[in-house]
Amino acid sequence: MANHKATKKDVRQAAKRRERNKYYGKTTRNAIRDLKASADEKAYGESLPSVVSMIDKLAKKGVIHKNKASNLKSKLSKRAIATA
Repeated sequence: MANHKATKKDVRQAAKRRERNKYYGKTTRNAIRDLKASADEKAYGESLPSVVSMIDKLAKKGVIHKNKASNLKSKLSKRAIATA
C-alpha cells in the first residue's frame, strides 16, 4: 500500500474513476444491446442518436478507444440502413 499522502489520494481518485467508468461503460453496453434487440425500425431510428452520443462520450473520456467507438457506430448505422 502507498505510504505518501499524494499517492493515497491518487489511489482513491483512481478507484472513483474506475467505478464511474464501469458504470458508464455498462450503461452504454446495455443501451446498445437494447437497441439491437428492438425490432421496430422507427424506434431504432429514434434511439440511435442517443446511443451514438453515449459512445462518443465514452471515447472522449478515454473509457473506450476512439477506433472501437467508430466501429460500434459504424455497425449500428449499417444495421439502421439495413432495417430501413
